[in-house]
Amino acid sequence: MAVLQIREALRAALDEEMERDVRVFLMGEEVGHYDGAYKVSQGLLEKYGEMRVVDTPICEAGFAGVGIGAAMAGLRPVVEFMTFNFSLVAFDQLINNAAKLHHLSNGQFTLPIVFRGPNGAAHMLSSTHSQAFDAMLSHVPGLKVVSIATPYDAKGLLKSAIRDPNPVIFFESEVMYSVKGEVPDEPYLIPLGQADVKRPGGDVTVVTWGQGLPIALRAAELCQADGIDCEVVDVRTLRPMDLDTIYASVRKTHRAVVVAHEWPTCGVSAQLAARIQADLLDELDAPVLRETYEDVNMPYAENLERLVIPSAERVRDAILRVAYHRI
Repeated sequence: MAVLQIREALRAALDEEMERDVRVFLMGEEVGHYDGAYKVSQGLLEKYGEMRVVDTPICEAGFAGVGIGAAMAGLRPVVEFMTFNFSLVAFDQLINNAAKLHHLSNGQFTLPIVFRGPNGAAHMLSSTHSQAFDAMLSHVPGLKVVSIATPYDAKGLLKSAIRDPNPVIFFESEVMYSVKGEVPDEPYLIPLGQADVKRPGGDVTVVTWGQGLPIALRAAELCQADGIDCEVVDVRTLRPMDLDTIYASVRKTHRAVVVAHEWPTCGVSAQLAARIQADLLDELDAPVLRETYEDVNMPYAENLERLVIPSAERVRDAILRVAYHRI
């Protein structure tokens, strides 16, 4: 096992897939000569050259469209958005083209393309650079959506996303690129659509993904002192979602809290809570609670930002409420 940062694990995945398959190439702003805004692509230009590590203008709609055309022609592009906030100007490409062309062509075209980059709040970047697009893009048939939180998952899921014949949205996090973890030296894949139990427990299920994972794990540690044993399930793939793993955990604990770095209105967490309560009503000993962003634009001031984003303490309180029926 090597100990890698998430950025290094992503780089290793890109390197292995570009070496394995000459059809794979990377494109986006500053991915080449600058080594990537977050140094994910460091060294790849030198190794693979400008035909396969392509610096683009500041034109997300343009290079997203070029990537879609390349995928239709048989290549396997990886398109990096410097932040998914900038993908808003490319939503027509993502939703009307990438997600629809397989359907509209009656299966004549496949779209093996990955759109990757940081999603959600970073730190003191205010409202237009702190948005979470989990729900917006998970809402769209034809897209697969992945959200990673560990180096192991980052590498295995990115490799699978690159090999997938469908368009994949691949969410990362600016504040988690330096997170370290063990990664096998040998190549491996993690199937898309497979959740993972990051912490086993028997009293309350905490369902989360992406930036929510470290918060959920810290809350579980805090609850251990209260005598509450939490099981933490990392969804990992938001679409298609592995409900079987989530449901198996809730059937064991009979209680659930969903932790999400997103707005609460019409969010993925709302979908999860609704599905759990509809499908497992007779299994539940308490209503499903959610901890999300406050339903406001993200402030710039650090102290206000802390109030908006879920904290381990807030999650702990929600866990105690469902554990002790203080709803």
